[in-house]
Amino acid sequence: MSELQRIARNKMFGGYHERYTHQSQSTATEMTFAIYLPPCVEQGQKVAVLYWLSGLTCNDENFSTKAGAQRYAAEHGVALVMPDTSPRGEGVANDEGYDLGQGAGFYVDATQAPWHEHYRMYRYVVEELPSLIEANFPVTEQRSIFGHSMGGHGALMIALRNSSRYAAVSAFAPIVNPSQTPWGQKAFSAYLGEDRQTWSAYDSCQLLEQAERKLPIMIDQGEADNFYPEQLRPETFVEHAQQAGFDVQFRMLAGYDHSYFFIASFVEEHIRFHAQALQSKA
Repeated sequence: MSELQRIARNKMFGGYHERYTHQSQSTATEMTFAIYLPPCVEQGQKVAVLYWLSGLTCNDENFSTKAGAQRYAAEHGVALVMPDTSPRGEGVANDEGYDLGQGAGFYVDATQAPWHEHYRMYRYVVEELPSLIEANFPVTEQRSIFGHSMGGHGALMIALRNSSRYAAVSAFAPIVNPSQTPWGQKAFSAYLGEDRQTWSAYDSCQLLEQAERKLPIMIDQGEADNFYPEQLRPETFVEHAQQAGFDVQFRMLAGYDHSYFFIASFVEEHIRFHAQALQSKA
């Protein structure tokens, strides 16, 4: 693993949670990701990979330290991969707002200056990172993907654009229609420019009809989420997805907010959902 530098390794639930840095060709920066390998890999077993995409202001550590997901990945025998949410570092464009720039890559390949020099998170998550994982760790080519908020947007959008490469997709409180919400409009205007035709390639509601495969979808939304419904409109996506013939599991959950307390409460069910889909697609 000459191009990867391991910076941390901790035993968890019989497996190992590890963090790595590497020089990314996609972003032209150093990138950090985390991977959890379940205990069955110690017996020589290769496992499928479940990719997690985090939300605004997060990095690779938020989910790994707050969600408790490794326990369930160990039980179901899947690897978890958790990348950062944007390129970072000196010389990387940034913004004073929390919802643009470093920590807010929106999983797009930017076309506008100054963002286009480094903000190519779509290419990183879809192409470069899986190639690195599959070349350097005991995993199969079976993938599934999930995320939260901005990461929920990323997971849905990436899965719909690459439906043959993912067994399933799920999301917690996702930004499903970024072309029509303040967060998405701000980010897309900066990263992609003012031509809204270019935005459609990254808007999940507009990608449903283009998906080659009707992969299974699961979405959870907390009713006490302070970003709902202005920024988050899951019902719009669910309605369009069902009309397009997708199998969608959707829940509005009373009392839950936008935090990792919400994610930790239901992450076991999401990992089970993905493990079953990965087994069916194997």
